[in-house]
Amino acid sequence: MHCPFCRHTDSRVIDSRTADDGAAIRRRRSCPECGRRFTTQETVLMMVAKRSGVTEPFSRDKIIAGVRRACQGRPVNEDALAMLGQRVEEAIRATGNAEIPSHQIGLAILGPLRELDEVAYLRFASVYRGFETLDDFAKEIESLRVASGGDARS
Repeated sequence: MHCPFCRHTDSRVIDSRTADDGAAIRRRRSCPECGRRFTTQETVLMMVAKRSGVTEPFSRDKIIAGVRRACQGRPVNEDALAMLGQRVEEAIRATGNAEIPSHQIGLAILGPLRELDEVAYLRFASVYRGFETLDDFAKEIESLRVASGGDARS
């Protein structure tokens, strides 16, 4: 680990603690060259395999941004979006895979989003499930009505 102050190529770990509910390790370090201290945070890097074949690091912020677009104009606050992002990330990390297909992430968003807001869920599902006709929407609306125990004709 390079010192961020003098760029010395070595540092000494003074203290290590878990962070982000055990998903990361926070380390306090000291540079033997300049004597200054700094903090680093280590996390397991998950990669996302995009449809184009490109891979990029997983980002909770991208999940939240996508869901925010689906929730546009809906009564959903930022705290709810942050909690949804955390739930999705935990579910993805629980798979134990180092590389996740982007489509799988989209599908992992659907469950928590359905609980959060049904209209936003329909907007998001139309993209990730590839709705092409009105019948696709009608079938999904019917399944939402059945799941909520409501009358399918109301």
